[in-house]
Amino acid sequence: MADNMAREERSRTMSRIRKTDTKLEPIVRRLTFSRGLRYRKYDSGLPGTPGLVFAEPKVEVFVDGDSWHSWRSDEWEHKFSSKFWKEKIARNRRRDGENLRQLEEDGWTVIRIWEREIGEDAEGLRGSH
Repeated sequence: MADNMAREERSRTMSRIRKTDTKLEPIVRRLTFSRGLRYRKYDSGLPGTPGLVFAEPKVEVFVDGDSWHSWRSDEWEHKFSSKFWKEKIARNRRRDGENLRQLEEDGWTVIRIWEREIGEDAEGLRGSH
């Protein structure tokens, strides 16, 4: 692993990164719930383990961090100097694409809300497909 941290230090750092209930997801859930919409959280039986699942209309919402899921990566990709991180983000993008294709094939509508959107206008939040 080509990285600027020792293996133990990287492991400790990565273990502190939350997979669920990130700082963004509770914001989206509060706004959703306050508008009378009810959902399930983290349905692990679905590809990608979406943050919010609306089963009856078959809608899934993913709340994604800009860098982890590569929002407009061409603008900031140069900040990842190591091959390790470039490959890690590329794997995330491939996995996201595969999950999206599978969900759409299964009849789900997928909404992806980006970290940037929440920061800019959480109350007026509009997800993008």
